[in-house]
Amino acid sequence: MIIAHDLGTTGDKASLHTDDGALVSAITVAYSTHYGLGGVVEQDPEDWWNAVCEATSTLLARTATPAAEVRAVGFSGQMMGAVFLDANLDPVRPAMIWADTRSAAQCDQLIARIGQDRGYGITGHRFNPTYSLSKIMWVRDNEPEVFARVAAVAQAKDFVVARLTGRLVTEPSDASSTNAFDQSSGEWSAEILAAAGIEKGLLPDIVPSIEVVGGVTAAAASATGLVQGTAVVIGGGDGPLAALGAGVVDEGDGAYVYLGSSSWVSFSARRPLLDPAQRTMTFNHVVPGRYVPTATMQSGGGSLHWIADLFEPGGDGDRFDRLVGEAENVDASGEGLFFLPYLLGERSPYWNQDARGAFVGLARHHDRQHFTRAVLEGVAFNLATCIDAFREGGEKIDRIDAIGGGANSDSWLQIMADVWGVTVRRRDIVDEANSLGAAVTAGVGAGLIGDFGAARTLSRVTAEFEPHAERHEAYTAAHSRFVDAYERLEGWFPRQGGSVG
Repeated sequence: MIIAHDLGTTGDKASLHTDDGALVSAITVAYSTHYGLGGVVEQDPEDWWNAVCEATSTLLARTATPAAEVRAVGFSGQMMGAVFLDANLDPVRPAMIWADTRSAAQCDQLIARIGQDRGYGITGHRFNPTYSLSKIMWVRDNEPEVFARVAAVAQAKDFVVARLTGRLVTEPSDASSTNAFDQSSGEWSAEILAAAGIEKGLLPDIVPSIEVVGGVTAAAASATGLVQGTAVVIGGGDGPLAALGAGVVDEGDGAYVYLGSSSWVSFSARRPLLDPAQRTMTFNHVVPGRYVPTATMQSGGGSLHWIADLFEPGGDGDRFDRLVGEAENVDASGEGLFFLPYLLGERSPYWNQDARGAFVGLARHHDRQHFTRAVLEGVAFNLATCIDAFREGGEKIDRIDAIGGGANSDSWLQIMADVWGVTVRRRDIVDEANSLGAAVTAGVGAGLIGDFGAARTLSRVTAEFEPHAERHEAYTAAHSRFVDAYERLEGWFPRQGGSVG
């Protein structure tokens, strides 16, 4: 058996798999996020560890699986964060997660010293406050007493793996999410670290994604219910592992969309895709020699969570279905109402931390049905801009597989098919794609699975949503108005004061 963990934004999605990667059971243990003024978005790394312990023991008990039958543990984790650890590998402060944007000044320093074009060419990413490196610089500059205790800075999954094994490392997919990784050499960039004034020794060694980091220690075995010595495979970042979980291993496997708190469109490639307008970025795949060009928006499914919290705070688990069901009966953009889904600033395609969420075109007759519909359409419109960026780069995208919690909604997937003008397919691992990818990676690393291609056989298409020509035509015109609304407001956003948070 294999246990996989996906350390996401809202909780640890853990799953139990057979030795060949097939899903047996899954559980999610939630943890909280602190949002503060000035772009503060933090989590307590100890909450991740506690969630992993609880999820592991619960999975074993629920499925009556003897711990001795677990042959490997693997990980997927939220990317672009910064977990500050002391010499004992214990956190010295809350982790700054991917959505934290307070390090704009430090990011500006990197751009001034390296240049945005040079940085994009080295890393496959823009310099941006959402990435790890400027977060490290921010703590150094603003919390010197804390920084003096920092012996290492890691990503979420790397911290948990270190807690399980006593060894801290990272791997190429997560390293490529830091703004400090040279994709051509596969090493930390000496040039960028020098410009940042950050010592290379603060960053973990980089090992292959299938590396068996070590065995579960006695203390970790006691905390999790695992057997001491159980193999722990490092795994990868959630984006590349979502690709693997969706069966996207190589170029011919098509594109996929992930509809979680953040949302993205991605595919597999044999080289980094460098967009002249720098709207997209490229991560390293967990599959050696492969890359995952990606366009990520900050608040995809998170926008739907926000509107649900607004209309039905503390509501039951059916509130999303209820709201989306109501929204099927109205036409938001067709009635002039648009939602700009920039609640946390934005990465792709604008890379503007000053961007804000906005409803544009409000009229007296608009009610909560229209608001919800506008949110669903707004996320689809923003992702359409991202898809257009890939197409302009020569990529053929004529089918997109949907995974992540938002993919449970027939209505939303139909909206996306109509907006994008392509077939959208739901796969049967909508909630477990990341952990499935982690399970396959762990299985390959532990010698239980022959190769990454096995991922293609571990999920299936359960529904297809074809675009309606008339709706696509209407949505194409509406998408132009959506883009126009952002462009007209772009100069207004920075004048509002404060940062997203």
